[in-house]
Amino acid sequence: MPVYALAVPQLRLWVETHCVQRLKAWQSGLAERRVIYRIKLPGPAILGEGKPENQNHAIIFTRGEGLQTIDMNQDNYMEEALKMRNLLQEFLRSMMGLVHVKSGKQFCHYWSETVGQPSQALSPYQGGVSKASKVINLSEDIFAGFNSTLREGNVTHHEYIQVGKGRDVGLNQISMFEAKIANGNGEQTLSRDIYRLGHRFDFFRMLSCYFTTIGFYYSTLITVLTVYVFLYGRLYLVLSGLEEGLSTQPAIRDNKPLQVALASQSFVQIGFLMALPMLMEIGLEKGFRTALSEFILMQLQLAPVFFTFSLGTKTHYYGRTLLHGGAKYRPTGRGFVVFHAKFADNYRLYSRSHFVKGIELLVLLLVYQIFGHTYRSAVAYILITVSMWFMVGTWLFAPFLFNPSGFEWQKIVDDWTDWNKWISNRGGIGVPPEKSWESWWEEEQEHLQHSGKRGIVAEILLSLRFFIYQYGLVYHLNIAKKTKSVLVYGISWLVIFLILFVMKTVSVGRRKFSAEFQLVFRLIKGLIFVTFVSILVTLIVLPHMTLQDIIVCILAFMPTGWGILLIAQACKPVVHKAGLWPSVRTLARGFEIVMGLLLFTPVAFLAWFPFVSEFQTRMLFNQAFSRGLQISRILGGQRKDRSSRNKE
Repeated sequence: MPVYALAVPQLRLWVETHCVQRLKAWQSGLAERRVIYRIKLPGPAILGEGKPENQNHAIIFTRGEGLQTIDMNQDNYMEEALKMRNLLQEFLRSMMGLVHVKSGKQFCHYWSETVGQPSQALSPYQGGVSKASKVINLSEDIFAGFNSTLREGNVTHHEYIQVGKGRDVGLNQISMFEAKIANGNGEQTLSRDIYRLGHRFDFFRMLSCYFTTIGFYYSTLITVLTVYVFLYGRLYLVLSGLEEGLSTQPAIRDNKPLQVALASQSFVQIGFLMALPMLMEIGLEKGFRTALSEFILMQLQLAPVFFTFSLGTKTHYYGRTLLHGGAKYRPTGRGFVVFHAKFADNYRLYSRSHFVKGIELLVLLLVYQIFGHTYRSAVAYILITVSMWFMVGTWLFAPFLFNPSGFEWQKIVDDWTDWNKWISNRGGIGVPPEKSWESWWEEEQEHLQHSGKRGIVAEILLSLRFFIYQYGLVYHLNIAKKTKSVLVYGISWLVIFLILFVMKTVSVGRRKFSAEFQLVFRLIKGLIFVTFVSILVTLIVLPHMTLQDIIVCILAFMPTGWGILLIAQACKPVVHKAGLWPSVRTLARGFEIVMGLLLFTPVAFLAWFPFVSEFQTRMLFNQAFSRGLQISRILGGQRKDRSSRNKE
């Protein structure tokens, strides 16, 4: 028997005795300790995000002159380690290095700064490896570059090691990652670092800084805002009659250069000109025949759909951060993503960033067509709006198109059941947003609670566009008989408040009478329905209200209700004090149900046809995986049949 085995009991006894003695000594010393000064921390002890906090905290335990930090999603190879000696030679000139992984080409390069003192002593005083403050420094690594440049440092890139990197491959993961990056760029735009760099750079370095940091997101925001300005401007022209008057003038109707300019504009809007830099880059690297074939393959793989959808993600989160701040880290994970995302998950993720904006653009395009089709040709309408219709379709249905098994009928039925359960569940303390619509709705407004007065005022002013839009529509109703009196606009608001009052009555009746007085509650709902039908029939018979008037009223009053909802959310403290917050929540739930039906109905209709699901599977996956997926469906169907027979 070994000698150390005999000493284990004695060693354990000594350790226990020693620990007990030390614990008693510590407790006695703690009892005698007196509080002389007490410092209250301004907030939580952990101020920053995990990754930059860990990196900066590790500096005090390091020795030497070089520091290498590696992300968890970074791969490496044994043969690449042979190049490490050459890489370390770059640090002999008293440089501080940081190992990064370059996205796309996946080259491991180092970021170096020429300094005159040892980097070990300088790192803590230059902000560490990366900035760690939450919200402000969400994009933590770039602020280290800002700090270095402001201190007249020199940042150079030298590529040595080629490694792998785990990237996001699912649409939801990619969207969350792009949302985080867009939030980070919004905070960079508002930061003092960019402000100071802009005041110290010459013109050419300023251009370089702009196009390599916040410029891409700013130009993306301007692009989408241009679409809004263009559509609202067109709507003004068609509702005011200016477009019809201009189109009848021979100088404009027979203007060939203007028609050529519109045609070229539509060609640019389709996106071929935007793809020219990519074609040139691939052509120079691999040949123009390869570039053309890759471009055609990208179109077949619906790359324009993906990039147009990504445009909405960047615009929403960058613009919201500029208005209200509130950037936060969004964990994406690197898991296996070939799974079906539920309809409720997609709705929670894309409701505010894509669905709401897509429906607004859809309404504008419909109104533009309704009031301008009498004097405008179909070709002109298509040339003007084809790119916008493509954007609307992409923003509304791309999540379902790129969702595995998104058009499988059984999945659709399960998604509908799950969505109904989610939107009807009540929220409260401890109820996560994944389980209740109320909890998710409250969480979606957190950025407004921390926004400043300028952000709240800007939110209210942006919401007023729906009221101006309603003002333009109500005067084109046949029931208004072309009167220009302000009384027409006042009556339209009276109808809106009447509808809101009826919704409030039904909500209160459901809470008070649905449990004990079901018959009374059903009678009240029946009376409301009969009254509504009788008023509608009277309006159709007497003042000759047409079907177009009914459609226009829906297109006018629904956005107005959404504008009221946005203003109420921005003024939440005032609405809370007035006791109207439950009514606002009820109105919001009604809008969410309508949006969910508008999105779910086309998806469910396409799921009736089996070839749609087959086409989606072939498009998303390679042939071997799609074949395996079909076999698994067959086996899954057989198992269900067997289980149902066993139950019988």
